[in-house]
Amino acid sequence: MGAVKNKRMPRAVREQQMLDAAVRTFGQRGYRSASMDEIADLAGVSKPLVYLYLNSKEDLFTACIRREAAALTTAVRAGVRPGLPADRQLWAGLRAFFTHTAENPDGWAVLHRQARTHGEPFAAEVAAMREELVAFVTQLIVVAARDAHRDPSLPEREVAGLAEALVGAAESLAAWANATPGVSAKQAAATLMNFAWAGLGNLMQGRPWSPSATGIPPQPSAEG
Repeated sequence: MGAVKNKRMPRAVREQQMLDAAVRTFGQRGYRSASMDEIADLAGVSKPLVYLYLNSKEDLFTACIRREAAALTTAVRAGVRPGLPADRQLWAGLRAFFTHTAENPDGWAVLHRQARTHGEPFAAEVAAMREELVAFVTQLIVVAARDAHRDPSLPEREVAGLAEALVGAAESLAAWANATPGVSAKQAAATLMNFAWAGLGNLMQGRPWSPSATGIPPQPSAEG
């Protein structure tokens, strides 16, 4: 790509070119091992120009995290169409999530592995993205409960816990799917859907699991 170093182009386009190169390098080599020389060479620009546009390696990495987080949350939101039954909305959201992480493995590596393991403020950027996804999933569950019961009885704390568990499972499964040859986005989404919806569907119908309903004897208390 060095042949384009002297070619003039709009700043915004050049900056995205640098971010593309940085995401690829950070995702494949890791934050510590990635060098600004390598990123500049891959982007087809000089290293001073990278510093001029993005100030420092830390600022460049933060810009990568923000761009990839925004792209992921946008993809998930765009994948869900209001008005569909609750299970179809969740299925569409999961398909969008796993499709995006599969098509952007370096971006997902930046978000899921690199940003979380190099301290603040990088971890805080990913935490903000995760909070947005959890809030979105929480709303999906609330709407599903309202549709099922008309007067939803699921406690707010339980709904929030379900959303946290679902997002956490999706994150882990995306990392596994990207590292496992032959696993498609559709297969990953179906795996999580089969795992989650059996329980969520029963909750939506007012049939929560409990130990007493399974014949499992209660555990003795600490005092006993």
